[in-house]
Amino acid sequence: MAITTLTDLINAGLTLDSAAALAPVTDQFRLRITAEMAQTTEGVARQFVPTLNELLIRAEELVDPIGDRVHEPTEGLTHRYPDRVILHATQTCEVYCRFCFRRETVGATGHLPEAALQKAIDYIAATPAVWEVILTGGDPMTLSPRRLASLIDRLAAIPHVEVIRFHTRVPVVAPDRITDALIEALKTRPAVYVVVHSNHPAELTQAACAALARLANAGIPLLSQSVLLKGVNDDAAVLEALFRTLTRNRVKPYYLHHADLAKGTSHFRTTIAEGQALMATLRGRLSGICLPTYVMDIPGGYGKVPIGPNYLSAQSMDYLVEDPNGNRHAYNDLT
Repeated sequence: MAITTLTDLINAGLTLDSAAALAPVTDQFRLRITAEMAQTTEGVARQFVPTLNELLIRAEELVDPIGDRVHEPTEGLTHRYPDRVILHATQTCEVYCRFCFRRETVGATGHLPEAALQKAIDYIAATPAVWEVILTGGDPMTLSPRRLASLIDRLAAIPHVEVIRFHTRVPVVAPDRITDALIEALKTRPAVYVVVHSNHPAELTQAACAALARLANAGIPLLSQSVLLKGVNDDAAVLEALFRTLTRNRVKPYYLHHADLAKGTSHFRTTIAEGQALMATLRGRLSGICLPTYVMDIPGGYGKVPIGPNYLSAQSMDYLVEDPNGNRHAYNDLT
């Protein structure tokens, strides 16, 4: 049974502050924790359990930190880059992360209304540059297999849509939803990629790994995205274990996100320098197939950029290249 109220939270023994004090927090930002995640370690639970820290709103924090609304040609659609769009098929999630950059909108409504969905599909069909459709929300895998199959069929009917990408927590936080019917819905003409959101190795339970195996065995390419979170995974050993576990389960670590400037989330954010130092450490420990790209979504809707450590320093055409151990080596770039 999912935890959706403060009473549920108390009964599960997960409250970190008094229930009365937390009421203003859950009034603003919705609460939902699956049974799967409620049974994991404190480091995992910290991602989902409300605290009074969320009432601290810093001046730089934004309702829409990555600028979804700046690039919204029609309701439920974000078109930030020429060749791809984000389709917000639902605002529902199986868990509500306390650091979410859409935390004030997810859970507010359910599925995108049919009239709005049709307008979004019409826009995609009328825009030949759109090569990839990214399904997010909310979490698109909270939709029923029947509804997902219908949506995928409508997108597959658009000839220039070659890739459909899912961003989802479901295989990790609600692995029982990865059924044969759902997998069957993903077998379609546009190539389907599933990007799994996971931040801590303890999330990858036996059931979660079995769900990932069902997807991988069906031939569906799996990537991951994680968020760098203070007190959860801002430790090289934790990230190493996470990325190794993902890779072992045939999930390629894709992005490590610097935490966004969402309202009430400053207690989760590290500095960029801390993130860069962690990535430099990991490069010395991990195979390249285990390493994600450390990225930031520039506030205001200006796009995503890599912000990893810089291993080059230049004097004219002579570079100094820094190795994973921090040692520098000369490199001449003359042609």
